[in-house]
Amino acid sequence: MSPVRRCSRTACGRPAVATLTYVYADSTAVLGPLATYAEPHCYDLCSEHSERLTAPRGWEVVRLALDTGPPRPSGDDLEALANAVREAARPHERGPGGPSGPGQSGREGDPREVSRRGHLRVLRSPDS
Repeated sequence: MSPVRRCSRTACGRPAVATLTYVYADSTAVLGPLATYAEPHCYDLCSEHSERLTAPRGWEVVRLALDTGPPRPSGDDLEALANAVREAARPHERGPGGPSGPGQSGREGDPREVSRRGHLRVLRSPDS
């Protein structure tokens, strides 16, 4: 996951929620949802600064609908999580004293850890 982008306004450290782009040919300022990537000549704004935005005299401000809900995981994130859970649920054979099988952590120090795949770990429920 990428780090949280901050508001472009001087001395404002709040998280950005919108991106402002100027279309000089049309004398228009476009304020829309936070862009996927920080782009040159675009300005990320927090909710307070995006609400108070005004444009120069003679310019039009176009406000696109902002998604104010919490960010949702992408399809890739959900697929990776589902694959990790499926892999962890598969039974892995482990001989006595033998090396860990694929997906096993091999860490005897953490009794909560059931399985591991890459940087994802499956932990036992505190109830069990």
